[in-house]
Amino acid sequence: MANTRSQTKMSENADLLTLLAELKKGQEESPRGIKNQIEAHVESQVDGIKDHVKSCIGEVEEDVQGVKREIREVKGEVRRKVEKVKSEVQRKIEEEKGKFKG
Repeated sequence: MANTRSQTKMSENADLLTLLAELKKGQEESPRGIKNQIEAHVESQVDGIKDHVKSCIGEVEEDVQGVKREIREVKGEVRRKVEKVKSEVQRKIEEEKGKFKG
């Protein structure tokens, strides 16, 4: 009888040790699982931020091109007006020269 009782106790202890090992394993895996979930969430957020930044950069590049185009247009307009003023000044100079000769 003592032998059977001892074997039963050992069997119960083995079951408890197995259960304890499973609990310990679950505790170790739980933080790992949470860590993996957090990492996946962070990666997802980072990807979203990267996409947003790329979109913003694209919009800024379009705006820069628009501003460059406007600058070229203004430069062209300024050149035309400068040429017009030069022509008018030259015409006035010629008129004044004609008054002194005449």
